[in-house]
Amino acid sequence: MAFGKGHHLHLIDGSAFIFRAYHALPPLTRKSDGLPVGAVSGFCNMLQKYVEGNTGSDAATHVAVVFDKGSHTFRNDLYDQYKANRDEMPEDLRPQIPLTRAATEAFNIACKELEGFEADDIIATLSCRAREAGGRVTIVSSDKDLMQLVGDGVEMLDPMKNRRIDRDGVFEKFGVWPDRVVDVQALAGDSVDNVPGAPGIGIKTAALLINEYGSLEALLDRAEEIKQPKRRQTLVEKRDQIEMSKRLVQLDCDMALDFTLDDLEIRDPDPERLLDFLNEMEFRTITRRVAEKMGVEAPAVADAPAPDTDDTALPQPEAIPFDHATYEKVGTAEELQVWIDRIRALGFVSVDTETTSLDEMRAELVGVSLSVEAGRACYIPLAHRPEGTGDLFGSEALAEGQMPLDRALALLKPVLEDPAILKIAHNMKYDLKVLGRYGIDVAPVEDTMLMSYALNAGIHNHGMDELSERYLGHVPIAIKTLIGSGKAQRTFDRVPLEDAVRYAAEDADITLRLWQTFRPQLPAHHVTTVYETLERPLIGVLARMERKGVQVDRDTLSRMSGAFAQKMAQLEEEIHSLAGREFNVGSPKQLGEILFDEMSLTLPDGKMPKRGKTGAYSTGADILEDMATIHDLPRRILDWRQISKLKSTYTDALQDHINPETGRVHTSYSIAGANTGRLASTDPNLQNIPIRTEEGRRIREAFVAPEGRVLVSLDYSQIELRILAHVAGIDALKEAFAEGQDIHAATASEMFNVPLAEMTPEIRRQAKAINFGVIYGISGFGLARNLRIPREEAQGFIDRYFERFPGIRTYMDDTVRFARDTGYVETLFGRRINTPEINAKGPTAGFARRAAINAPIQGTAADVIRRAMIRMEDATRDLPASMLLQVHDELLFEVDEGAADELIARARDVMEEAPLPAVDLSVRLLVEGGKGGSWAAAH
Repeated sequence: MAFGKGHHLHLIDGSAFIFRAYHALPPLTRKSDGLPVGAVSGFCNMLQKYVEGNTGSDAATHVAVVFDKGSHTFRNDLYDQYKANRDEMPEDLRPQIPLTRAATEAFNIACKELEGFEADDIIATLSCRAREAGGRVTIVSSDKDLMQLVGDGVEMLDPMKNRRIDRDGVFEKFGVWPDRVVDVQALAGDSVDNVPGAPGIGIKTAALLINEYGSLEALLDRAEEIKQPKRRQTLVEKRDQIEMSKRLVQLDCDMALDFTLDDLEIRDPDPERLLDFLNEMEFRTITRRVAEKMGVEAPAVADAPAPDTDDTALPQPEAIPFDHATYEKVGTAEELQVWIDRIRALGFVSVDTETTSLDEMRAELVGVSLSVEAGRACYIPLAHRPEGTGDLFGSEALAEGQMPLDRALALLKPVLEDPAILKIAHNMKYDLKVLGRYGIDVAPVEDTMLMSYALNAGIHNHGMDELSERYLGHVPIAIKTLIGSGKAQRTFDRVPLEDAVRYAAEDADITLRLWQTFRPQLPAHHVTTVYETLERPLIGVLARMERKGVQVDRDTLSRMSGAFAQKMAQLEEEIHSLAGREFNVGSPKQLGEILFDEMSLTLPDGKMPKRGKTGAYSTGADILEDMATIHDLPRRILDWRQISKLKSTYTDALQDHINPETGRVHTSYSIAGANTGRLASTDPNLQNIPIRTEEGRRIREAFVAPEGRVLVSLDYSQIELRILAHVAGIDALKEAFAEGQDIHAATASEMFNVPLAEMTPEIRRQAKAINFGVIYGISGFGLARNLRIPREEAQGFIDRYFERFPGIRTYMDDTVRFARDTGYVETLFGRRINTPEINAKGPTAGFARRAAINAPIQGTAADVIRRAMIRMEDATRDLPASMLLQVHDELLFEVDEGAADELIARARDVMEEAPLPAVDLSVRLLVEGGKGGSWAAAH
C-alpha cells in the first residue's frame, strides 16, 4: 500500500543521536581490541528505546534514520566559511560513525544519507513529500534548523525532554510562526554554523522586525524606513550578506532521492542479525535486554566489567517491568507495619531518603522510600506541604495523608538499626548522615554505588540514573521535572504527593535491582575483598567524620582576607610597573594585549599563543607557566592569581561554609570519585589547600581546636615514593629509606654526584620535583614549568634520573604493557583500575599511558590510608578523640590535650601497619605526627 492518508512517518536525526550518545556517556572501548564504542553503545540504547516505545495508535508506520554524509555540501560552495569554525570531530568518535550506520541497519531501520547534502535537507524533502501524500510526520530531533518544517501534518519530538514541538512551540522559540523561521535565522545568523546574518541583530529583534514587516524581503525593501540609524545602515549595507544567509539556512525540500517513502515502511528487526551485531560490539547489557524482548536466547558476550570473567551466567534480577502504578503511598502506622513485617521476613530492604537539601547537615527529612523486591516499593511521606501554599513565610501546614514524623521514625528505627537486617542504598553515606541527625544509627549497610565502583572504576560513572539506563534499561524520572531548576527550583517538600510517590519509590526499586545485579558479580570478578575491606566499611567512618566537622576561626579568615587583598595590591603595582602601564590584571583579554601586542613577548619556542573565538589571546595557567621560565611579568601574574584564588576560594568562601548550628565546617567526601581510590573532598574542598607556598600554609592557621583540646596531624612520609621503591625494586631508594636518609637529598646525590654534605637547597628542590613528577609520568615540558627552567634542562634531569634508577623505566614499560594486554591495572591490594583508553590513538594516548603508570602507585597509597582509617576507630575508641579530616596522605584528629601523645602513638602504629597482613612492603612506612592549637601548628 502506497504511503498516504493514515500513515505516520518518523524521521530520526541520526547525527543528533550520535553526538548525544557521545557526550552523554563516558568513554568505552571494546575489550577485545580497544576500539572506541561508547557512542555506538549509547546510539544502540536510544534505538532500542525508540523501538520499544513505538507502539499504540500513534506509532510510526514508516521510519528512517537520516545522517549527514561528508563535510562539504552545496552550502560550502555558496559560502566557503559555512561551518568553518566548527571543531574537528573527536578522534575517538571518527571510527564509530560507520558503526552507527551498521547499528541502524542491524535494527532493520532504513538508513539514509546523500553525498553533498545535509541530513536536514533529506528530512525536509521527505517531510514535504509525506505531507503532500496525506500522511503525518514526526521529526525526532530538537534541532532548531528543522523547526521551519513544522506545520500541518508535521511536528517535532525532542527526544531528550520527550516533548513535542508544534507550531506554538516554534513560536515560543523564535517569536514567529514556522513559515517565517528562515527569515529570523537569516537576520540573526548562527555562530555555530558560521552563518553571518545581520551584525547586531539577535533572535528577539529579528522576530520583532519580521512580524512588523511581514517578511524578510519586505523588510529589506523598506529598510530605509527604519528609524534606528545603526540598524537601518546594517540592513542596507549588509543586504547581500543577509540574503545569502537565508539561502544557507533555507532547507531544500525538493531533493532528488534514489528511494521513495514506501521504502521506509517499518520492519521488525531480525533477531539473529541484530544480536550478532550487538555481540560483535561486546554490548552485554543491551544484548541481554534485546534477547529478552525478542524471546530468544542471548549469545555470550564479552562485555563484562572485568575482562577475565563472563558474567552472562551470573544470576540476574528478574526482568519485571517498571510500573509506577504499583508503587504504594504509606500514610498510616498500620500500612507501615505491613512493610516492616515484610522486611523482617526477608532480612533486607532498599532504603532511600527524600530531603530539602543536598547538604546533609542542613537537610530536613521529607520522606523515606522502601523496596523489598523488584517492582514492589513504597514511599512514606512525612513533611510534604499542601499544594498552593508555595513558600509562604510561616506556612507549616502539612498535606493530608501523611504520618507524624516522630511516629514513623519510631517504627522504622528498630528495623534500620537491627543487625540482622541488611539495609541497601545508593550513596548510603548521605542517608546515614540524614537519618543520624534524627537519632537513627543505620547498620549494617550495602551501597550499590560502591559496588559499581569496585567493579567498573574507570569504565563509567556510578550515579544511579546512569546505572539504571546502563544495566536495567530504564530511564528514571528526572528530579528536575519535579522541583525545576535555577531560581524557580523548589524543595522536595513542595512536590505533590502523587508525583513524590512515583519518584521516590522508583529510586528504592532501582537501587534494589542494582543490588541484585551487582552483588553476584563481586566474587565472579574477584573484587569482593576490595568492596568488603576498602569500600563498605568506610561509609560509616566518613559519615561520622563529616558530621563531626572541624572548627574554623572566622576572625582569622577575615584577617587573612584583608592581608591577601593588600598582597594583591602590591603585586598589581609590580605588574603595572613591568607592563609599563595600568590595566585590569584579572582581565585575560587585557593581559594578552599587554604581553603579546605591546610587549611583543613570545612562548619559549618563539611562537605566539592561539587566539580564542573572541579574538583574545590565550593566557591560561599553562601558557603563563611556560612563559614564566623566561619572563618576569608572567611570574608575577601567576603569583597574583594564586593569592586571588586563596582569597576567593578559601579565606572568603570558607566563612560561608561555617554551619550556624555547629560553628564548624563540614566537608563531604566522595568515595567513588577518583578511579584510583583517592577520596575527593567537596563543599568545601579541603584537600586542595596549597601547602607549597607560605600563604597557602597560613590558611591552616584558621582550623583550630576548641578550648581544652588540640589538633593532631599524622602524615605518611613520602608514601608513594616508598611504594614505587617496592614495586619497581629500586635498591638505591630502598637503602636510603632504610637508613632514614633525606630521600630527596639522596636522589640528588645519586643523580648529580653531589655528596650529601655538600647538598644545596636548590639541588634538593630539583630532585624533589623529579621524584614526585616521575610518579605522575611528568614530561620535560611539565618539569620545566614546575621548576621554571628551560625545557632542555628539565628533560636532561629526567633522562639522568632514568639512567640512575633503571628499574623505574622497567616498571613503567611493564605496567603499560600489562594495561594494554588486559585493559586494567591493579593496586597491591587488588583494586582494579580499568584503562579503557590505553590503546587509543591521538591526544588521549599520552594521558592514558601516564594514568596507567601512576594508578597502581597512587591507588595503593589510597588503599593504605583507607585501611588505616577503617581500623582507627577501634584502636582509639577509648580515647577522647575524633578523626576529622583526611587530606591525601594525612589524617587530622581533635583530642583532649592530655590524651594527644597517646593518640599519636596509637594512630602511628595503625597507619604504619595498615598494609599488613594483606601486603608486606619491602620498604617500611613512616608516619610523622604533631599536635597544636591549629592545623598549621600540628602539621
